[in-house]
Formats: sequence, C-alpha cells, structure tokens
Amino acid sequence: MIASFLERLSDSARREIAHALGRELTVINKAAVGFDPVTDADRNAEHALRALIEEHHPEDAIWGEEFGWTREGASRVWSLDPVDGTRALVCGLPSWAVLVGVVDSGRHVAGMIDLPALDERLIAVDGRTERNGAPVRTSGCATLAEARLSTTDPYLLAEDCRAGFERVRASAPLTRFGLDAMAYARLATGTIDLVMETDLKRHDYDALIPVVRGSGGHIGDWTGGEEFGAGRIVAAATRALYDEAVALLASA
Repeated sequence: MIASFLERLSDSARREIAHALGRELTVINKAAVGFDPVTDADRNAEHALRALIEEHHPEDAIWGEEFGWTREGASRVWSLDPVDGTRALVCGLPSWAVLVGVVDSGRHVAGMIDLPALDERLIAVDGRTERNGAPVRTSGCATLAEARLSTTDPYLLAEDCRAGFERVRASAPLTRFGLDAMAYARLATGTIDLVMETDLKRHDYDALIPVVRGSGGHIGDWTGGEEFGAGRIVAAATRALYDEAVALLASA
C-alpha cells in the first residue's frame, strides 16, 4: 500500500530531522546570489528517503531537491523535498514540511505533506486526502469576497506576477504570509481558501497537487491550465474560486 509506505518515509525523515535539530544546525547558503539555505537536516532526511525508496522500489526514478535524479526516465517518479520551508526551520517556526509526491506516467497519483512540528501528516492516494488517518475537505469557498488568501512571501513572487497578485489580494478580505507548504495543508483541511505562488520547482509542487485534489480543491497554473512546469501555482478550495482568481490575474 502506497499510503503505508508514505508513512514509513515520513517516520524516517522525521527521525533524521529531529536528530539534526538536537544538535547545532549547520546552515549553508547554496545560492550564488541572495539566500537559499540548506541544512544538514535537509540533506540527511533526503538520504533517508532515498534509501527506503531504493530498497523497496528499486525500479523507480527519484528526483530530490538536494541530490537530483536517480534513474531519470523511469515511468514512476518519487519527488522529494526533504524540508520545504528551510527558512522556517532555521527560524524555529512550525510551518516547514516534508514533501513526497508520486508521479506515474505523468499523473500525480499520490502525495504527502508532513508537518512534523505539528504532528500532522496529510496523505493523498486514489483521489482521497487524509490527515492522520481521517478524511479532510476544503472549505468549499467559492468567491474571493469570502476567501482567505496566502502566499509564502510577496517579495518572492516573479516581478511580472506581482500586479496580478495584488489585484487578487485586494479582492480578498484576509491574507496571510509565511506558511510555505503548510498553506496547502490548511487549504486541504478547510481553513485557507486560496494559495498563489511562483517559481516553484517540481519537488515543491508534486506533493501538493494530489493533496489539494484529494480534498476537493482545484489546483492549476496562473492562466487557467495545468502547465505546472513554469512553477506558477494557484490552489483553491473550489473551481469557481480558482476561476475568479485567474480572471483577475488576466485583467490589465
């Protein structure tokens, strides 16, 4: 069962991260310009995830943020972000997550958003998302006038997307920042209604797509399609809310 294997992956990553947090955390800036931190928690957790996948699914491909491809081109891919929200981890905030997505022949078939600091684990398999074993649903919010909006950091949005985001933000009564992948978990559990981000990589979004869909939400790109490769993601509690947001993004 893929759900039980995702739980094993979560347990393994949690152990490695807890061990790293139990001593002085090593933080390295891997960006040539700006600040993009990686820690020993990130790297040790990805090693642990890879080891389990290699043991139990040796024919599958693995893509990980820290160590790249193994068996690129295989039909099934395990997409790993061992710590999504490393800045939050470094700052002692609870919004960081372990992300695992499973993509089979181009289809996002399973995903996990694990929030170890909150002891919450969302797993989506076969179109159904559960949190700690119990099914979850989005809020059902269908209009921006009632929506709770989130993006991790407006300053991280692509420059050509900021005006569109501001139009959406001005139409929503409440906006929260800084949640990283936890925002998508909260969308799936019904307390955030809309999440918009740019410049995401596949290890960022592969896990999010099945979790949002399995809770009844809609996830697509900034133009109304599903071209996720550009990293411009809109996740919404309903298709109606997604469509309203995308319409505002397109308006000049």
